[in-house]
Amino acid sequence: MKPVFVCYAKCTTCQKAKKWLDENHIDYTERSIKENRPSAEELRAWQKQSGLPLRKFFNTSGMLYRELQLKDKLPAMTDEEMLALLASDGMLVKRPLLITPQAAVPGFRAEAWEKALRE
Repeated sequence: MKPVFVCYAKCTTCQKAKKWLDENHIDYTERSIKENRPSAEELRAWQKQSGLPLRKFFNTSGMLYRELQLKDKLPAMTDEEMLALLASDGMLVKRPLLITPQAAVPGFRAEAWEKALRE
């Protein structure tokens, strides 16, 4: 199964990650986070695969995150509430995301992506 590259075309970090994937000749499936937002079930599975806390899947630098004042609200939210919120709007999800059968890596760090692709 090809890795899935979940991205937003206007995001400069996503553009950098896409360039890295292409330069490293990695065959992947691209998925727009805005047009094909992840479901709560997908996010739950990805969070489990990543081993990271759910809050790491929030795009903390996004306008919507700031508008909703999530910095103050997240600590009091349950995982189910966070999953529902993330699933409600793809722009709340940290991007890019690299999804492989064994790993889910939010954000772009070449070293972490290399490791995930080797697993």
